[in-house]
Amino acid sequence: MKVFSNAVTFNYSWDEVSSANWQKYGPWNNKSEHVIAVDTLSRRVDPATGILRTERLIACRQSAPDWMKSLMGSKMDESFVYEASYVDPATRTVTMVSQNLTWSNLVSVQEEVVYRPLGDHQTQFTQTANITALCGGWQRIKNSIEDTLVNRFKENAVKGREGFERVLEMSRIVFAEEREKALREKLAL
Repeated sequence: MKVFSNAVTFNYSWDEVSSANWQKYGPWNNKSEHVIAVDTLSRRVDPATGILRTERLIACRQSAPDWMKSLMGSKMDESFVYEASYVDPATRTVTMVSQNLTWSNLVSVQEEVVYRPLGDHQTQFTQTANITALCGGWQRIKNSIEDTLVNRFKENAVKGREGFERVLEMSRIVFAEEREKALREKLAL
């Protein structure tokens, strides 16, 4: 098993980040073009805790390395990921856990992302991915697959941060415009 971890501080409040998180794979994010679709499977609020739990299926288009395609005998161009997220307003955290569904008999990728406030105007993002190749006794192949996926996570982490920064920026602009519009309407009354 190989582990990838990452931490980023966003100069946006937790309220802004937790709201914009739902737009992470939308048109404002030009770095997430590999995401084909995001389908919400369920969404509910626990009446006792106030925690919003959402389950989503994410379809992605990302090409595997040629050596892996030849080994698996497939194009491997589309993949599916199951994601469960928990928004806890009491502790002000957003926790997302995900698991690959495609090729899960060959490789397991379990990821956890957490957003926590760092004060009024900053939010801490932490990401951990546990990557395990399930290739029996072929340690060299296992290591190569795990190393490839860790490197992919490193590359995607940079793009993910850049894309989410754009989403946060656009969200701030849109919310400010909406607040201004509501104020104008209120003053017109």
